[in-house]
Amino acid sequence: MAEEHLQVVFDTLVVVGPGLIGSSVLRRAKVHGHLARRLIAVDNSADVCARVMELGLADEATTDAVAAAAQADCVMLCVPVGAMGPVAAQVIPAMKPGAVLTDVGSTKVSVTEAILPSLRADVPYVPAHPMAGTEFSGPDAGLADLFENRWCLLTPLEATTPEALQQIRELWTRCGARLREMTPAHHDRVCAIVSHLPHLLAFTICGTADDLAEETRSEVLDLAASGFRDFTRIAASDPIMWRDIFLANREALLEMLGRFMEDAQAMARAIRWGDADYIVNKIERGREIRKSLIENRQA
Repeated sequence: MAEEHLQVVFDTLVVVGPGLIGSSVLRRAKVHGHLARRLIAVDNSADVCARVMELGLADEATTDAVAAAAQADCVMLCVPVGAMGPVAAQVIPAMKPGAVLTDVGSTKVSVTEAILPSLRADVPYVPAHPMAGTEFSGPDAGLADLFENRWCLLTPLEATTPEALQQIRELWTRCGARLREMTPAHHDRVCAIVSHLPHLLAFTICGTADDLAEETRSEVLDLAASGFRDFTRIAASDPIMWRDIFLANREALLEMLGRFMEDAQAMARAIRWGDADYIVNKIERGREIRKSLIENRQA
C-alpha cells in the first residue's frame, strides 16, 4: 500500500519531551504523515515549546501536560528515565480510556517499576526503547531518519494488550526501525554492555585526559587522534540523561563494568609479559565484531 493511503496509527499523538528522540518522532510524523493526524508536543520549558512551533514540528506545543494528555490517543514519554515516574503520575489520570501510554527510556526495569504504580487498567502501557541517537540534544537535534534501520526494543508486560502492542510496533516500523521484543530485565543487561558501559568508559577516559598535567593535557587536545575523538563524541552526550541511566541500571552496569575490568587486567598482563598471541586474539575478535556490525547495518 502506498504511504499516502496508509491510515494513521493514532489520531492524536502527544510527545512529552521533544528532545533528540521526541523531536525525531515528530519530524518523522510531519514528513511522512502516517503516524498521527495531530501532533502535540509537551515540555516544561515555554522556550522549548516556542522553538518546537518555530521549527514546525507539531500542531501544538504546550507546558500543560495534563491538558495535552486528555486529548491523546497515545502519550509517548521522552523524558530522562529519572523523570518517567513523576511525569507518568501526572499524565495518566488525564488520559482517555483506551489511550496508549509508551516511553522511549534507555532502561526498562526502573522505568516500568516507576510507571506501574500510576497505571490504570484501561490505559495499556507499551515500554519501548529506540536504540538510536547522537550526542546532540533539544528540539533542533532531531532527524526524520534517525531510526532508519536501527533497533527499537519492545518490552511488553503481562498487562500489555495485543492491540496496543501492535499499534506501537506499527508506529516504530513506520519510523524505519527494526523491532525486537524481550523482557525488561534482559533489555537492561543487553543495553548495559552495548550502550551504557561504552558511555561510562567514554566519560571516564575524557575525565582521565582532563586530569593530566597541563603540558600533557594541551597536547592531548591539540593532537587528538581518531580513537580519542570517537570517545569525545560519545562523552558529549546529555549529562542529566546519562546520570539517570547509570543510576537506574546500576546492577547490570556494575556487573558489566566488573567483567570489563577483569578483561582489561588480563590485557594488561598480556602486554606486561609480552603475550603477543593473546593480544592478537583480542584485536581479531574486535575486528570480527566490527565486521558483523557493518553486515548487520548497525555501523
